[in-house]
Amino acid sequence: QVESSAAPWPLLQIAIEPKSKANQEKLLVALSKLADENPDFQVTSDEESGQTIIAGRDEYHLVIMVDRLRDEFEIGVNVGAPQVAYRETITHACEQDYTHKRIFAGRGQFARVKIAFEPNAYNANFVFVSTIVDGAMPDEYIAGVEKGLRSVLSLGPFAGFPMIGVKATLVDGACHETDSSASAFEIASRPCFREAAPKLGVRLLEP
Repeated sequence: QVESSAAPWPLLQIAIEPKSKANQEKLLVALSKLADENPDFQVTSDEESGQTIIAGRDEYHLVIMVDRLRDEFEIGVNVGAPQVAYRETITHACEQDYTHKRIFAGRGQFARVKIAFEPNAYNANFVFVSTIVDGAMPDEYIAGVEKGLRSVLSLGPFAGFPMIGVKATLVDGACHETDSSASAFEIASRPCFREAAPKLGVRLLEP
């Protein structure tokens, strides 16, 4: 099911890469500068493919930005075909409990999280809160949960588009004195969301 939305995000996106790999860092700096100047221009990185994605109001807007990269910043680039910038959202709420427990390179990894997911208006940015009592879990573990969720929500389960309108509340968790770490909690939060996803009524949003 595809729903329409008065999109507050850029409508078109394209993949972009420097013709010379040596210019990758220079390209990212230039794109960051262009994004600072243009609120309607966004730069993201696809964690799975490693691609850099630029998004803008329309094809003309993107052409102008690519021309500026070539003329102003003197960076040769290859660009992909423009794609409609869909987003994904959730329509239902649920709580999910997940325990990450494994041995890696001779060391244990342990993290347990219980997260409540709920809709937070279609066009809202991701919201993360923790209701765990102060001191019950180290702050860096809680930050690890948020980092993992932001990562997994950048590729929605419906069709791989970024998710919006999601609120996640860390309501409970458990850690081990020696086997827990921020990275273990980051790892745990991702499958926690993936297991919750079928119950959350994920929908595709078109601009």
